[in-house]
Amino acid sequence: MKNLFAAIVLAMSMAIPAYAAVNLNTATQAELEAVKGIGPSKAKAIIAYREKNGGFKSVDELANVKGFGKASVEKLKGEFEVPAGK
Repeated sequence: MKNLFAAIVLAMSMAIPAYAAVNLNTATQAELEAVKGIGPSKAKAIIAYREKNGGFKSVDELANVKGFGKASVEKLKGEFEVPAGK
C-alpha cells in the first residue's frame, strides 16, 4: 500500500508543471513574452529599462517602465522575481 501511494504521489507531481517566476534581470525577450500580458513592446521596454538602470532592485520597479501602471504591476507581481543580490 505504501508503494502504491508513493507511485500515485510521484505520478501526480510529474503531471503538474513546475512553475518558476521570470527573473526581470536575466530574462530574454522570449521569456518575458511568455508571461501572459507581456507582448513584444513591453518585453523590449523591460529590457531597455534594466540596461539603462543597471537592473531591477524589486518587481515594484516595473511601475517605472513605459507601458506599466501600478495596477498592471500588482497583477504581474507573482509572475516575476528579482532575486536578492542580483
